[in-house]
Amino acid sequence: MGNFLTGKVVAVTGAGRGIGRAVALACASEGARVVVNDYGVGVDGGEPHSEIAEAVVKEITTAGCEAVAVADDISTMDGGRRVVETALARYGRLDGAVCVAGILRERMLFNMREEEWDPVVATHLKGTFTVFRAASAVMRQQRGGTLIGFTSGNHQGSVSQANYAAAKGGVISLVRSAALGLHKYGVTANAVAPVARTRMSAGVPTELTEIGEPEDVAPLVVYLLSDSAKAQEITGQVYTVAGPKVAVWAQPRELRAAYADGAWTPEQLAEALPGSVGQDPMPMLERLREMADAAARKDRPNA
Repeated sequence: MGNFLTGKVVAVTGAGRGIGRAVALACASEGARVVVNDYGVGVDGGEPHSEIAEAVVKEITTAGCEAVAVADDISTMDGGRRVVETALARYGRLDGAVCVAGILRERMLFNMREEEWDPVVATHLKGTFTVFRAASAVMRQQRGGTLIGFTSGNHQGSVSQANYAAAKGGVISLVRSAALGLHKYGVTANAVAPVARTRMSAGVPTELTEIGEPEDVAPLVVYLLSDSAKAQEITGQVYTVAGPKVAVWAQPRELRAAYADGAWTPEQLAEALPGSVGQDPMPMLERLREMADAAARKDRPNA
């Protein structure tokens, strides 16, 4: 047992399995009191089971630590609010909110239906917003706290998960907005983009050469929740964890610019833009052929 988070209260969504469970257990083992939220659904969004969250609470309390379960759907405003209200009712404060909950509905963009788009965006993006919304109001009054959203490398784009990629890109923008808007209140906000073996990674059709276990992600989350990270004023960042690897993503910024003498015409842009401004190549485009071939073979190397 450690003491890195002693005295802190941390809420973790999607904490019934995989990375969320690993984060909840790690926070508890470092002295935090933990609100374990999990709606208990399958990776496809179906079959909710409230006992999923309760099982993790039992693991934590059996180890001599404190935790409480909240089996609410955080894609609703009431669900996100109940996660925060449970922390306040049970422990009197909330120092960290970690939003891990997510589902998948894989489909090519031209075939994607509304019922495949909406729940993915609702769980990942709105589910982060509902908890952040309620938690930030508390943290503003406390003059301190930490928000952590979970994103993915798929925020760069995805061949067959436009819903998931759009939601994960939205999480990054939400985290950066929270970092800017809450900085003066002593609240930090960061995002974690893990590469780990989970129910969702098992369906990726190409081998993930840099991949770890859910437990590999937890130490970074614990650090970001700690006073040590606050002392370094770490906020507005996106970090990847893949086994022993930790990396930081670049902030979006202009690469190159060109100026016209007056307004541009389409003809001038056709002549000037390719050579002066150019493009910033998409790394994923280079992998498309490999991914397409693997998908056709129905390879699941990460299962």
